[in-house]
Amino acid sequence: MPVCEMNSDGAEQGEGGCQEPDVIARGNILESFTENEEIRGLINNLRGVYGNLGTQEVAIEKFKVIMDKYQEQPHLLDPHLEWMMNLLLDIVRDNKSSSSLVHLAFKFLYIITKVRGYKTFLRLFPHEVSDLQPVLDMFADQKPNDYETWETRYMLLLWLSMTCLIPFDLARFDGNIVSEEGHTRMPIMDRILKVAKSYLVVSDKARDAAAVLISRFITRPDVKQKRMADFLDWTLSTLSKSSFQTMEGTIIMDGMLQALAQLFKHGKREDCLPYASTVLECLDNCKLSESNQTLLRKLGVKLVQRLGLTFLKPKVATWRYQRGCRSLAANLQFSAQVPVVQNMVAAAAVAAAAEEEYDIPGEVENVIEQLLVGLKDKDTIVRWSAAKGIGRITGRLPKELADDVVGSLLYCFSFQETDSSWHGGCLALAELGRRGLLLPSQIADVVPVILKALTYDEKRGACSVGSNVRDAACYVCWAFARAYDPLELRPFVNQISSALVIAAVFDRDINCRRAASAAFQENVGRQGTFPHGIDVLTAADYFAVGNRVNCFLNISVYIASFPEYTQPMIDHLVNMKINHWDSVIRELSTKALHNVTPQAPEYMTTVVLPRLIPLAVGTDLHTRHGAILACAEITHALYKLAAENNRSIMNYFNEKSLEGLKQIHRELCSRQLYRGLGGELMRPAVCTLIEKLSLSKMPFREDPIIGDWQWLINDSLRSLPLVSTTARQQIKEAAVSALAALCNEYYINEQGEANPALQGELLQLYISELQNPEEMIRCGFSLAVGALPRFLLKGKLQQVLEGLKKVICISPKYVSFAESRRDGLKATAKVCQTVGVKGEGSQDEFVCKDNIIQIYRMLLSGMSDYTTDSRGDVGAWVREAAMTSLMEVTLLLVQNEPELLDVNICKQMMCCIAQQSAEKIDRFRAHAGSMFLTLLYFDNPPIPHIPHREELESIFPRSEAVTLNWNAPSQAFPRITQLLGLPAYRYHVLLGLTVSVGGLTETTVRYSAQSLFDYMKTIQNDLGSMNNFCETLLRVFEDNLLNDRVSVPLLKMLDQMLANGCFEIFTTEENHPFSLKLLALCKEEIKKSKDIQKLRSSIAVFCGMIQFEGDMRKKVLFQLFLLLCHPFPVIRKTTASQAYEMFITYSDIVESDILDEVMTVLSDTNWDAELPLVREKRNHLCDLMKLQKPQLLSKSAAL
Repeated sequence: MPVCEMNSDGAEQGEGGCQEPDVIARGNILESFTENEEIRGLINNLRGVYGNLGTQEVAIEKFKVIMDKYQEQPHLLDPHLEWMMNLLLDIVRDNKSSSSLVHLAFKFLYIITKVRGYKTFLRLFPHEVSDLQPVLDMFADQKPNDYETWETRYMLLLWLSMTCLIPFDLARFDGNIVSEEGHTRMPIMDRILKVAKSYLVVSDKARDAAAVLISRFITRPDVKQKRMADFLDWTLSTLSKSSFQTMEGTIIMDGMLQALAQLFKHGKREDCLPYASTVLECLDNCKLSESNQTLLRKLGVKLVQRLGLTFLKPKVATWRYQRGCRSLAANLQFSAQVPVVQNMVAAAAVAAAAEEEYDIPGEVENVIEQLLVGLKDKDTIVRWSAAKGIGRITGRLPKELADDVVGSLLYCFSFQETDSSWHGGCLALAELGRRGLLLPSQIADVVPVILKALTYDEKRGACSVGSNVRDAACYVCWAFARAYDPLELRPFVNQISSALVIAAVFDRDINCRRAASAAFQENVGRQGTFPHGIDVLTAADYFAVGNRVNCFLNISVYIASFPEYTQPMIDHLVNMKINHWDSVIRELSTKALHNVTPQAPEYMTTVVLPRLIPLAVGTDLHTRHGAILACAEITHALYKLAAENNRSIMNYFNEKSLEGLKQIHRELCSRQLYRGLGGELMRPAVCTLIEKLSLSKMPFREDPIIGDWQWLINDSLRSLPLVSTTARQQIKEAAVSALAALCNEYYINEQGEANPALQGELLQLYISELQNPEEMIRCGFSLAVGALPRFLLKGKLQQVLEGLKKVICISPKYVSFAESRRDGLKATAKVCQTVGVKGEGSQDEFVCKDNIIQIYRMLLSGMSDYTTDSRGDVGAWVREAAMTSLMEVTLLLVQNEPELLDVNICKQMMCCIAQQSAEKIDRFRAHAGSMFLTLLYFDNPPIPHIPHREELESIFPRSEAVTLNWNAPSQAFPRITQLLGLPAYRYHVLLGLTVSVGGLTETTVRYSAQSLFDYMKTIQNDLGSMNNFCETLLRVFEDNLLNDRVSVPLLKMLDQMLANGCFEIFTTEENHPFSLKLLALCKEEIKKSKDIQKLRSSIAVFCGMIQFEGDMRKKVLFQLFLLLCHPFPVIRKTTASQAYEMFITYSDIVESDILDEVMTVLSDTNWDAELPLVREKRNHLCDLMKLQKPQLLSKSAAL
């Protein structure tokens, strides 16, 4: 929290953390107040707008918007405050101004005050003697409970607090206080006091201004003699009678406490001292610390510290520490020469001689005790106020008592205390340090506490507390940098610098990392003694530490290259981070250990690993998890270091370490730690250990541990259905990676081949598990088969492909297994890449001419997977994997044996991908588009047999291949629809466009439909192209009849196309074959359908088909009249409504003399009525239009 005050940008920060970089970049960029003319115009125009509520609100909002721009730089308003105030007060003082105009002027004044702050604005109020009476008179017109005009009362109270300071005895203004009627008038002094008292108990912001008024009025020399005692009696009486248990009591206590705090702040000590003990006693009786109102507790602490300052003489502690040199340049030139300390010694001697002996009132102990309790409050603002109070009071105490305060303060850092106590203690230490009240002799006691606070982190349930403590500890380091001479902090430089670097790089929270970076920067500038300060600061500046992954994996490596920081960083990761409650931090920490291992390999070998191995089999789950991962990462890093230096990995390991690494799995297995929720962390951790030990070529060949590891991998894959969905993917990936590394290192003999018995046993097990009835087990073993090395697949390729084929194919029993089909497709591509290509080779060893057709059929089958379940279109995962696999296998073939690719394979592949690039889901459309262009523009060598390559290259220019955003429908569909002109792609692209144009997403529908209509315009007058398009459209319809995924969007698309006149060229020809075929398909689609959406779409299509001439119209009308008597009332109503609109649009289809009657029947009939009544109306329409009446079939006839 407080550390953010030291940010170079000067922006205020909240408790929740520092602002993001982009916000900071936009802040504090104004140079002057540029809207003065606009503001002047708004104020001058108030008389014209106040009568109209609308224009009044507009004026207020404009004024607010302009003023709010200067919230961060309010000082820019200072040159303009006076004329703004004068313009507004002219309106207030004008007798002709109505009350609503006066309220509006005061509202504008309040907005200015809110931005600039009342303390600055207060001084500008006119405070002549002549102003006192008018301001007081204005209060007579105010209603304290009018919530709409509180700004007026607030500003009047502030104005009165200024005018009441006139340097004349107020009694002189009373004159003859007996009025003409014989009644005694209230003196001015009492009138002001009455106003102040009345507004101390209101519920709005006027209460704050009333407290300001009290502090200025009661402290006047004439008022304090006559009214101060009475006012304090009234205040304390009101306080004692009020209770913070009620809202009304809370408001009253708030006003009283504010008034007392302001009074004891601005009043002279000799005036307030006689009453201080009484006020403190009353405050103790209120027991504000038990209140749940944060503001009351804060005001209580504020008042207590003011009372404490009243008890103590206002003198600066002569014993305080004063830093001799404040020059930044001098600090940067600081050298190790013997410093000049004579001045400080002399100052200390003078201080000791001048230390005046005087009695400290007993109440001070009570005050300090309450402030120490306030440091432990649950709310930050209370702790912050208490910390400032501790600093102020300690500055007036003798040295011995101040030492006692510091000693009591250090008790806040006991591990029995809460995070609130630690946070408050840090704030108080920073205050003491800033004020020079923490002597150099006490730094040795304070620094260890601060170092603990910099890493304070306590787990609470599913999260932790302590980020505010760490942030405040950084604030202490920042304050110390400014307070102490470099000589004083020199003994602690290495500890503080290492701790701040660790916090800046390894803290979990961004605000703490940035706070530590800022504190480090302050120390580098002020102290000049931090090792490699500029270099570290350049790498870990305020913005660089914003990215946590970058901090752990990159910045830490650079800083660890400086020997002063290497070991402390490693120790921190091992002691504090690998056992962190957040798994992300544990994993990042182990990777950081991997990266810094080259900086201290001997330390890692001799100290860190022996410490980690026992932890890897310990009792704490998080520690165990982090330690296992750390062992894995450090071992792999040592192997890479040994390989770079042409040394053996065994140079870094002894027998004890090797045995310890082997025993990790056995120990966990014997204690059954792979079961339950803990097993979800242990399985991937040990699999990662297996992978890293295998990659590190550890000497475990022929060791029984290899069999144990293999069992764990297999068991982890079999256990996938039993673990939570969040852990499933991680376990699967870790097991597959471990299998690949294990096989490559320990299952291959010197001839580069596998043991036949082991190969047969392993493949038989894995292929049999591909048919497991559990989907997740299929997924795991599919990926495991894909990860097997070539020597294990040798001679078994056809068997593996047959097993994967069964996974990929959709069977009625396992139709919902989309994830296993996805992983099966991925595995197929991986297997092909592993075994390689050899055209004339054996189909059991290579991808060759004998199995290439089978492989492509497997991959292409995934392109037609449109399985849906409660999660949505899960088949999209399969299609995505199929596209990726097709691209990988195709690139593999074209780089090795391009002649294996025949024309049909290439055509089918490109058409299927083109279809996906025209479909409705943005992410998968983008993936398809990327695959399509990758295949089109692959040059090493080019892929043969791509249909219409030249036309494709003109539609998708190579220069735009990278910049084209397939995610954006506005960019993708105008290109895709151009493929409709290419015969090879027309069917598949139209099929994909159908689900986009007839979809639900507004942007997709809009741009896909517009692109389709634009294409139709280009072929509108080309009869051949139109015939080809319509023939393809009918084929799409026919192939997907009763397939709701396509047919419903197709009906919606047809509706839009008919409405846009896309088939206008056919409308003039009677009984055109296209219209007849389309009508027949529509009838077949809705036959016996109960799908409301489909029926509604078909009604719209029938109405659109009325534009075709000839017998077609009678057939269409017959279908519509059939639907007028549909069993579903909603369909009857929809048909009547759309038929009505159709007759308006195509009025020529009905004779003019019966048109009105037809329209009347359609509009006036209650189509929700019983079917016999509706049927009678429908038959009447048939008679009017001379159409055959639909006949009602008996059930037996219908069957």
